[in-house]
Amino acid sequence: MDVALSFAGTAIAVFILSCSLMLTAEPLAPEKKQLKLSPDNASTVLPQAQTKTAPTIAVYKAVKSDGTTLFSDRQPLNLPYQVVRFDCFACDPASKVNWHTVPLYTRPFDQFIARAAAEHQLEPALIRAVIHAESSFRPSVVSRKGAVGLMQLMPGTARQLGVSDASVPEHNIAAGSRYLAQLLKQHNGELPLALAAYNAGSSNVRRYNGIPPFAETQAYVERVAILHKRYQRAG
Repeated sequence: MDVALSFAGTAIAVFILSCSLMLTAEPLAPEKKQLKLSPDNASTVLPQAQTKTAPTIAVYKAVKSDGTTLFSDRQPLNLPYQVVRFDCFACDPASKVNWHTVPLYTRPFDQFIARAAAEHQLEPALIRAVIHAESSFRPSVVSRKGAVGLMQLMPGTARQLGVSDASVPEHNIAAGSRYLAQLLKQHNGELPLALAAYNAGSSNVRRYNGIPPFAETQAYVERVAILHKRYQRAG
């Protein structure tokens, strides 16, 4: 009898201890659930906060040991690199820049511009206006679309013009000026059409039989024209 009572007493004690542990563990359950993402908790605020900032695209510029310049949207693993982000300086229709008063760049790359102008029978003022509109005279920038350098040459266009590294100012200005001269010839010397083609492509100019109805292109043509006149006056 004593053994049986002792065993029963032990069992009751174990049962009471188990119940007490279960009761103390229950308040912890809601805390664990709060760590999980759900539509009902505060973690859903994060995506809303992120959407306030427009996504940016990083472009990585790296130089190989043989001097070849590489551009990529992925970080190079074994090469020193530079991060460049850029969009066409004069292409944003909502730009707040006053194109009649924005400071001009009358000195940078003067020798390269003069040489390209003489070779392709272009006004130095026009080349400067295009460089200003495209890159604001920053030679290493790369657009989100992949256009490179001072005159923002697309990789395919640069290859067609024989340029292996469009971030080199001398090569970029020479090739960009040659391309601009070709567009002027294609469009019978009509500068607005040549500028529209430089921005949106000749196919779009032909398609719309004039400056395409793209807000970016129309803003670009107008702003380059303003800069062109200002560089002409600045000599």
